[in-house]
This record gives sequence, C-alpha cells and structure tokens, in this order.
Amino acid sequence: MAKDFPTRSENYSQWYNDLVIKADLAEPSPVRGCMVIKPYGYAIWEKIQAALDKMFKDTGHSNAYFPLFIPKSFFSREASHVEGFAKECAVVTHYRLKAAPDGKGVIVDEDARLEEELIVRPTSETIIWDTYRNWIKSYRDLPILINQWANVVRWEMRTRLFLRTTEFLWQEGHTAHATKEEAIREAETMLNVYASFAENWMAIPVLKGTKSPAERFAGAIDTYAIEALMQDGKALQAGTSHFLGENFAKAFDVKFLSKENQLEYVWATSWGVSTRLMGALIMSHSDDNGLVLPPKLAPIQVVIVPVFKNPEQLNLISEKVLPLKKALEAKGISVKYDDRDTQKPGWKFAEYEFKGVPVRITIGPRDIEQGTVEIARRDTLEKETFQMTDIENKIVHLLYQIQANLYNKALDFRENNTFRVDSWDEFKRVLDTTGGFIAAHWDGTPETEEKIKEETKATIRVIPLNNPPEKGKCVYSGNPSEGRVIFARAY
Repeated sequence: MAKDFPTRSENYSQWYNDLVIKADLAEPSPVRGCMVIKPYGYAIWEKIQAALDKMFKDTGHSNAYFPLFIPKSFFSREASHVEGFAKECAVVTHYRLKAAPDGKGVIVDEDARLEEELIVRPTSETIIWDTYRNWIKSYRDLPILINQWANVVRWEMRTRLFLRTTEFLWQEGHTAHATKEEAIREAETMLNVYASFAENWMAIPVLKGTKSPAERFAGAIDTYAIEALMQDGKALQAGTSHFLGENFAKAFDVKFLSKENQLEYVWATSWGVSTRLMGALIMSHSDDNGLVLPPKLAPIQVVIVPVFKNPEQLNLISEKVLPLKKALEAKGISVKYDDRDTQKPGWKFAEYEFKGVPVRITIGPRDIEQGTVEIARRDTLEKETFQMTDIENKIVHLLYQIQANLYNKALDFRENNTFRVDSWDEFKRVLDTTGGFIAAHWDGTPETEEKIKEETKATIRVIPLNNPPEKGKCVYSGNPSEGRVIFARAY
C-alpha cells in the first residue's frame, strides 16, 4: 500500500493528498472543489458525529433542520455578516431547464428566473434568526438550544480534500438567551465541549482562546476557537464558538417580554465544527506508513488475520477466532475477521497498516497449538506474542494505551514546537525553519496584525484564555503590549 507513497519530509502536501485517496477516505468529485467521501472515510465521520451529538445532547441541546436555500435579502440585514460571506456565496437565479434549440442537451429557461435569488447556505444564522422571531415571544420561550447537522457551500478557489472544499459537512449550533451572561456562558461551554472532544476522542491537544477582531466570525462580538498544531508546523482551526451579542436579534427584530415586563432583544451564540476535523485527524497522527487512527474513532479497532494454507487450517483457526471476536464485540470493540482467501496475509497486513487500524491480531496453526496470538499495534508498529488467556482484557487495555500514546505524542510535538519569541528577526527565523506556535507580544492594533500577515503569512491564531498579564514590547512595532498571543502559519 505504501509503494510510491511520498514521505512527509519529501513533500508534506503530496503525502497528505495521496494518503486521503489511497486510504480510501475521499476522492475529488466531478464538481470542481467538491469531494466524494468514501465509506471508510464516512465511517470515521459517523463516529465523530455520534460522539459530538451525545455531548451536545448531554449539555441540553436538541437537533433540528433548516432550509438549504436562504433568500438573498436576509443577508442584507446584518452588515458585517454579508460582508464576510459575500464573496463565497453560490447563488440560485433560475428554477427550470428546457431542451436546447438544437436538440442537444438542456439550457437554463430564461423565463424561469426567480423573483428573489436564493443563496445556497454558507452558514445559517440569517434563516434561523428569521425563524426564531416566530418562536420567541416571552422569557418563558428561552433559552433555545438548537443544533443542526448539515452541508454548506462556500465557494473556494483553492481546495484540498477535507481541509477546504466548496461543499463540506458540519454541525452548527444556534442558541438564543435572555441575558448576555447566559449567552457568553453558552459560547464558553461549547468551546470546552469541542476541546474535550478533540483531546479525549481525537487525541489532539488544542489551545483555547479568542480570536482577534480581524479573525472573528462575520457578525460576532467575540469568537472563541480551538487551535491544533499539525506535523508540518502549521496551525489548524479545529472548532469555533461565537458570542453574537444582540446583532442578529436586532437584524431580524427578535424580542421577548422579560420577567420585568419589558421588551428586550435576545442574546445569541453560534458554534460549529466540520469535516475539516478529518484533516486534523490525519495530519496529527499519521506517518510515512499511512494512516494512524486513535482507537475511539477507528471504524475497525481490531482486525484478525488468519494465516492458513488450506480450508482445514482455516476452519481450525476460525473455531478459535470467532469466540474471541464475539467476546471483544461484547466489550464494545469493533472487530473485523479477514478470512478472505483471495489475498495473502502479507497483503492484508499492509492494507490494514496503511488504513490505520489500531490493533492487528495474527493467528496461524502453530499459534493454535501453542495457545498464542501475535498482536501488532499501529501507533508504534511493535509486535508481541501473547497467551490466549484473558486476551480480551489485554486488548481493551492496549486500545487505551494506544489512545493515550497518540495524545501524548501529539502533546510532546506541540510543546517542542511552541516558542516564546521577542524579536522580529527571531520571529521570521522560527517561521521559516520549524514553524509551530509562536508566543509573541502584539500591540493590539489591526495595522500591526495586517503587516505581520503580509510579510510572513502568519496570523494570530488565538489570544489564550486566562492570558496572564505580561507587559512587553510588540515583536513587530516595538510598541507597548499587554500580553503574548499565539501566531502561526495556518491551513
């Protein structure tokens, strides 16, 4: 599987693209900038969905669904929102086709123009807040805690599978609250949900913080984000949670009668993660031998490969393997028994290694005689022979070990690639040599932020939450600074 597969050091971008395709995660579609998510890749996304969906419901949220099409006029109601998304919108102008005059194919029927153009959903704040106006009349109707799983379209010029595509899958939460404090608390709660998921399920350590005004979501008062560091030293924004203030309530005239019998505007949040998480998962853990998956998100957690020469040997092995498979599944472990006779064991080993299956069990006639199995772990590529006695519990423990090892390895990488920088020359040197997170002073002005971006392509990824006061001088301008922020080049 790894033949003609570039290493990360040779060509990181090509390594990523080839890995996504050769591991059967996704492939480009006939529609420019869009992708086909293949069954193995979608199985990972389903695990991500299931875990997050439970976390959302455990924090009081319910799922709903809103239209894919949004009237163009809705985007005119919140000025910063329309400005932020105007260049990315796909617009529907007609509703019918007709046969071409020459009889070859179809053309747009020019008489079927819509009275008002429809925008294909780039995000749903506008249509949801138009809906909430009908739902909210009194403080008794609040809070509203809604999430939807959906697809969105944002027209992209440069695309890359999972990381940046014209159409992608995501979830978007949209909540309505009676007070500012409650809305801020909601935005912070969801940031912590995302961080917990990234670290405990994806085995990816993340930095939590707020975005600078220039990097905020269009229409937000504050944007909270989690940032992860990829193996090539670039940052990846893995999730965002936005405190929207009263902006959308005012834009769509959403008011409620308070306990004090006063009409007040509703306070809002929105928050989301997308199939970009798939890109984060791949780039955080995978190696030059292929995909590496944390056990909690692996579609196949354990694969059992029999080594046999004839049907009689296979039958003998199966008598031992099938009860083991059943016992592991009873413990909630997903197991595949690959007893195909169309591929040799070595080919199967290479396939499952490339696809990142966390644990491989190999068993042959000699193992049956000796009461043993060989177990290989994907994260370290180590192999060890175990007695069959209590093997189920050993494998459960091994899966926990692999999950923890992947997190600790990623954490060590981040710690070793986070730098405190105090001079502009050092700032540029670190970016051009190792990359990584750079903790540096910033004078707080958008002018300085833009200059740094223009000269280095580095942006402020987060202003860390609970940032300790540390007076200093801006790494670029030399002007006074109240604290360090995290810079990096990013996806």
